[in-house]
Amino acid sequence: MKNEEEIKEALTSEKLTGVKIKNPKESAAGVPAILSSVRHIIAETGLARGTKALLDLNQKGGLDCPGCAWPDPDDERSSLGEYCENGAKAIAEEATKKKLGPQFFADNSVESLSQLSDYEIGRSGRIAQPMYLAEGATHYTEIKWKEAFAKIGKHLNQLDSPDEAIFYTSGRTSNEAAFLYQLFVRAYGTNNMPDCSNMCHESSGAALSETLGIGKGSVKLEDFYETDLVIIMGQNPGTNHPRMLSALEKSKANGAQIITINPLKEAGLIGFNHPQRLKGILGISTELTDLYLQVKINADMALLQAIAKMLINIEREKGGVVDHDFINEKTQQYDTYIAHLDSLNLDKLIAATGLERSQIEQAAQMIADKKKIIICWAMGLTQHRNSVNTIKEVVNILLMKGSVGKSGAGTCPVRGHSNVQGDRTMGIYEKPPTALLDNLKKVFHFDPPREHGYDTVSAIEAMYENRAKVFFGMGGNFLSATPDTNYTAQGLQNCNLTVHVSTKLNRSHLVHGREAIILPCLGRTDVDIVNSEEQFVSVENSMGVVHSSRGSLTPVSDKLMSEVAIVCHLAKATLKNTNIDWDKYSKHYDLIRDDIEKVIKGFENYNLRVREPAGFYLPNCARENRYDTASGKAQFSISNYTGLPIGQDEFLMMTIRSHDQFNTTIYGLNDRYRGIENERRIIMINPLDMKDLGLKEKDIVDLYNYDDGSTRHAKTFIVIPYNIPRQCVATYFPEANVLISIKQKARKSNTPASKSVIIKIKKQQMA
Repeated sequence: MKNEEEIKEALTSEKLTGVKIKNPKESAAGVPAILSSVRHIIAETGLARGTKALLDLNQKGGLDCPGCAWPDPDDERSSLGEYCENGAKAIAEEATKKKLGPQFFADNSVESLSQLSDYEIGRSGRIAQPMYLAEGATHYTEIKWKEAFAKIGKHLNQLDSPDEAIFYTSGRTSNEAAFLYQLFVRAYGTNNMPDCSNMCHESSGAALSETLGIGKGSVKLEDFYETDLVIIMGQNPGTNHPRMLSALEKSKANGAQIITINPLKEAGLIGFNHPQRLKGILGISTELTDLYLQVKINADMALLQAIAKMLINIEREKGGVVDHDFINEKTQQYDTYIAHLDSLNLDKLIAATGLERSQIEQAAQMIADKKKIIICWAMGLTQHRNSVNTIKEVVNILLMKGSVGKSGAGTCPVRGHSNVQGDRTMGIYEKPPTALLDNLKKVFHFDPPREHGYDTVSAIEAMYENRAKVFFGMGGNFLSATPDTNYTAQGLQNCNLTVHVSTKLNRSHLVHGREAIILPCLGRTDVDIVNSEEQFVSVENSMGVVHSSRGSLTPVSDKLMSEVAIVCHLAKATLKNTNIDWDKYSKHYDLIRDDIEKVIKGFENYNLRVREPAGFYLPNCARENRYDTASGKAQFSISNYTGLPIGQDEFLMMTIRSHDQFNTTIYGLNDRYRGIENERRIIMINPLDMKDLGLKEKDIVDLYNYDDGSTRHAKTFIVIPYNIPRQCVATYFPEANVLISIKQKARKSNTPASKSVIIKIKKQQMA
């Protein structure tokens, strides 16, 4: 067992790489995006292999991007390329020809690999065979698949209770693998199924389920082409969902306006250079945002309530703002909501936002005369303590305007992982609905556990407190994705066994239990052949479309196994008395889909409909203007904004991605749009705050968080002056995750509050 200092040394590299600072960009994409895509593809895959994957990427019947979950057009798709720069980077990352054989692990100890940065670890290559780390060993060694499954099964069966095991899922797992995974876990006897949704859009699901009766967004892609107004909140599509920019450009061409609400000015929300059009190639950008509101971090609820009060004032003066027919027919609690708005102090709400009254009045006027409104959001809204109530305020404004259940209008939580929404649909959920459990019992003839299991935060706490002893991760980089890095690392160290199903090496393999196993799986790009027949899987995008994904590249190793096969072998090695025929599922994936159809609502004729070129839409009550709440009506909500108490010498920190990053995967060290190159250990801060602290550009500082009576310390960050509201700062994750307390989380959703971390900044003293 490592001591606390040894654990900290394994968490991240603190070495600096020489920052370069340029002026932030005013537009996204264009020729630089094309050149960046080409460089990454050639460097990792070679031109022929990379081009083959890119030509299939997001095409009908082709390969679904392993990056974000932005939907593909239902109609025609670009023959030049239906993907973005970061999609090309994701393909280059997964389809790389670099591979890690047994000799690599013999030459590199776990300790030596731990000294590398996350970028260096990820660049090493694909894992080519199963690997095992014995208790007390310094190096991983190769293990046979059969022996690996036997070890895992033995550990699981030696536990005093199935609830001492944790089964994590990342958002890249296919529908087929996710369904089998939850089936195995429940047949084993637990609902301990934390997933990446717990850390991203769980707040969206909680808020939307309570207010509209479905925890998913209500819009389709074509709604962007018919809308009057798009409001984008807490989201940076230019980096995180670049293909969304094409939809926004089309919205503008069709007459829509765009309001952006975000603490940072982001290039992709200012202008867009379409890389497949002459105008974009020439650098002539389409202006996207009509009104940019740089709200203070975590003041979105105050802003939404201020806008709502202004809308009601306009309605009372002139009329025509509120859709009374929709409200009377489809909603409840409107009068109570209006009475609550009237009780709020508008001046205090405006002061909390950091904005001028005139800016908020302009937003209210733009909303007042629009009939069709889409509100989009991402992590900037979901990772605060008040996130669920903030998203309910989003719904309040849409309900007031009657902008749900009609074309060109609705809710749009933009998912960040390619099948995180599909995994939840398949039953990856620690709080399973009764209907799902009843159907599992009916179809598979066993009694699934009914007690709720651990979500991500409670799973970490259970490992830390020695209440959980085996961790199994189906994809992802658990340690780097989660909050309170030292605390999480200690939890993983406390386990008897940690297992990770992975394509590439990551930091979670290096901070491990007493024993550790890596199971290398096929990636989304790889051909998956079973019994001489090529298989395909399916996924669900952000807008509820289920469609196929078929890999086209030869795997880099013949010792890889599909996630489907891994689950089947794991189940056979673990479950001693089961009526489930695991062998049949690994023989043909149609047989999995046949049983999904019997269990999950909306998947009737699954094998037939998933073979349609564009797939099929799942039922969505809010889209259909009906609301599966207890009363059958959409609900207005009552919330009170309470700002976080920040001292004069404190700052509110949000963690963000760089442009060369997708979640915990680091593609490079160039945050091109923000003008920050060759460094990740940076902190963006308002120049006036720098002056108050006596700081200069490129000064080195340490960051401290003191939540819950603990001292959390992130060393060696470079000061970058940036256009950000006063007393607000931004850092990259996972480097700053060490500062996020495991105890600070969103009410109801339990999502870590990664976007509202109170810190102090101290300049490093020269030795």
